[in-house]
Amino acid sequence: MAQTAAECKEERRLLVDGCKSLLIRKPPSGYCCERLRVTHVNCVCPIITPQLAALIDVNYAVKVVQGCGRQVPRLFKCGSKLFLSLTLLIPNICIA
Repeated sequence: MAQTAAECKEERRLLVDGCKSLLIRKPPSGYCCERLRVTHVNCVCPIITPQLAALIDVNYAVKVVQGCGRQVPRLFKCGSKLFLSLTLLIPNICIA
């Protein structure tokens, strides 16, 4: 079932609040990892603008997401960034 705009807004808020430490490259907390695993890609990827994408270290983002137990498909596109990963596993994911 697709998320409503309000549900997506809340998912994004929880993700940002739970993962702020990643901005200064601190390891993700257990709660941050949980948010990375449960946040719906369709709620996050549409808001990744080229300006926001320019601020994202793609290799670091993929490493964190994978470290939290969620795989990033090879050549997965989210927003205006292409996440290049060596894995071929398919669950939907995107962080920003």
